[in-house]
Amino acid sequence: MPSLPVRRRLVAALAGAAVLVGALTMLAGLVAVPGPWTAGYVSEAGTTGMPLAGGYRWGLIGLALGVALLGRALRRDSRPVAVLLGAAAALAACSGAVPCTGGCPLPPYEPTTVADVTHTVASVVGMVLLAGAMALVAFSASFDAVSRRLAAAALVFIVPLGGALGLIMLFVGRGALGATLERVLLVVAVSWLIGTSVATAAAGRARREPRPGRRAMVDG
Repeated sequence: MPSLPVRRRLVAALAGAAVLVGALTMLAGLVAVPGPWTAGYVSEAGTTGMPLAGGYRWGLIGLALGVALLGRALRRDSRPVAVLLGAAAALAACSGAVPCTGGCPLPPYEPTTVADVTHTVASVVGMVLLAGAMALVAFSASFDAVSRRLAAAALVFIVPLGGALGLIMLFVGRGALGATLERVLLVVAVSWLIGTSVATAAAGRARREPRPGRRAMVDG
């Protein structure tokens, strides 16, 4: 059976791979949507009738699996971070399993369904929890310097972008600015997830391998 550091590195590597594959699958579904792929909500790629709707939704579920795996890999460093990532993963999976209807209508501007509200709430709350996990990593001494810097850099973008997108959804509704902000927000989130997965796997390896000076002392 692999040792604990090796298992941790493996889980972190699998997390990064799952997030990357899931994000690329979602991107394929988004690009396949008729018309400009930069318009509308990203979730519209998963609505009934879209060319790769099923692929988009499975991609989101795969990304959720990656988030859950990353939480598992970080559990030794911080249980609160692991809990937040686990909850964010569950909400992302819910968002993938319960697609919105055509156009992803939101109140108060358009008539909505239970599926629309469920999908939107799961997506928004999941992103908030993900930002919370970033904040805990950024300000926790239990994480290495690389992980803290990655989290801090992601927070610099995700907090104002998320706040602006929330205000647009509430007071403006569906539009070009909201579509752009949502895509940038997702790029930041995916980049942090993959970067943290890589940093965790690399940090686990660095802790496992002795320093050259120490090895020389043991050999001597």
